[in-house]
Amino acid sequence: MITLKDQEVQVSGKISYDNAEAYYQAGLDQIHQLNQFPLVVNLAELEHGSTLALAVMVRWLRQTPDAHSLHFKSVPQKMMKIIQSCHLENDLKLI
Repeated sequence: MITLKDQEVQVSGKISYDNAEAYYQAGLDQIHQLNQFPLVVNLAELEHGSTLALAVMVRWLRQTPDAHSLHFKSVPQKMMKIIQSCHLENDLKLI
């Protein structure tokens, strides 16, 4: 699910309609616990880069000081295509 490792928020597993709110809350808890920005969100272990997963991350971003407070790392290919098709690649900090 959501863990903290090497000052990165690590997202693993699959975000679905059944667990999206739990992912959101767990990630928000980690963001508030660290409270140092910019913060890297590592998506290398995310099983499925869906629009729902992207929506959870945008909600996290809305709870930070500015639009570039979260840096997204190892974005899955499918999620990257969604980001590009929505023209969000300039709005999200991707590393």
